[in-house]
Amino acid sequence: MSRSDHHKGRGPGNAAVDWALFLLCLIPEAVLAGADLGLWGRPEWRQTAWAYAGFWSGLLGNWRPNYPFQALLMFSSYGFIHASLSHFTLNMLTLFSVAPPIVARIGQGRFLALYVASLIGGAAGFALLSNAIAPMVGASGALFGLIGAAIAWEYDDLRAEGASLAPVGRALLLLAGLNLLLWWAMNGHLAWETHLGGFIAGLIVARPLDRASSVRF
Repeated sequence: MSRSDHHKGRGPGNAAVDWALFLLCLIPEAVLAGADLGLWGRPEWRQTAWAYAGFWSGLLGNWRPNYPFQALLMFSSYGFIHASLSHFTLNMLTLFSVAPPIVARIGQGRFLALYVASLIGGAAGFALLSNAIAPMVGASGALFGLIGAAIAWEYDDLRAEGASLAPVGRALLLLAGLNLLLWWAMNGHLAWETHLGGFIAGLIVARPLDRASSVRF
């Protein structure tokens, strides 16, 4: 059965899991953005959120955590807070652009598994490759994992059809160029290590999740 036949009737569209992830990021951002604007709380709330939920490489060394198991929980918590409202907005626009066809292909449960694996992979990439003392925050590690999975499936589908793999090459070049541009625009403050880690995690789990989505009982 072809991929198009297998998923006939399951067209892309925003699913409950997309909105759930959006809300998990929206709620803290709404609180922090309001504090930034002086609507409530104090402006330093965002820095406090980074201190408790951001990914700090030093916690894998000899830094003292703010609470028990922080060094473990930060591998996921970093993905639900952002550096600013614009950072949040860009990531959520990316989520709603990338997620629907992936959910249509593998279903909501496996999409969530892919998202979590990519989120953790992004943190692992930052832990292994970065020596920054500043916190790392944002959903982009998970988002690059979604993109990595989509590229892996595109590669598999093109090979199965005997078609040119040029679209995959163009996608990889575009991603590399985008990261270089962002790194330059942000004066080197881009967590490219997180992007790479998430992307690799997405590549790794893409095929097992895709095969699992083809099983019917």
